[in-house]
Amino acid sequence: MATNITWHAGLTHAERSELTGTKGLTIWLTGLSASGKSTIATALEQYLLSKHVPAYRLDGDNIRFGLNKDLGFSEAARNENIRRIAEVAKLFADSTTVAITSFISPYRADRDTARKLHESANLPFIEVYIDVPVEVAEQRDPKGLYKKARAGEIKEFTGISAPYEEPEHAELHIRTDKISVEEAVIVIADYLKEKSLVSI
Repeated sequence: MATNITWHAGLTHAERSELTGTKGLTIWLTGLSASGKSTIATALEQYLLSKHVPAYRLDGDNIRFGLNKDLGFSEAARNENIRRIAEVAKLFADSTTVAITSFISPYRADRDTARKLHESANLPFIEVYIDVPVEVAEQRDPKGLYKKARAGEIKEFTGISAPYEEPEHAELHIRTDKISVEEAVIVIADYLKEKSLVSI
């Protein structure tokens, strides 16, 4: 860890928010692979942008192939993956952008750390549990990952050979085997409006 650095204070979040007219926050989508996280995140990002709310989606496609390309899938690597994502999401939120993360993030402790990181900076953190029975996720299996996990080709696979710890205090719980992507987006958007986090 570097010791010869000094934090350089700039504009506060409140000052940025006053200048941009928007508030920043992080929407943290968590759930099994193939639960629908990325699909919902993409649709939510598009919806918010269409309403002129600055939003940006963070998921495996733009994190695992870039910032976190040096990380594997051991428990320690997963922990570091989520730690980095939480820090990046916090920066987006502080910039008055809505950060939308869609990661399995299987461990409660890691998600709680992400929440505390935001709370310490007075930034809203909305945990959304994208829930689906593992049997349904396996039937979807768009990337063939469950099939590979069952065949032993993937050693640490959440829901099969590695644990997923369900959220205990998520702000929203969405069952994607019961509602559509469009309905899920409206559920999240309505919550944001109800809490006065966005103006749409």
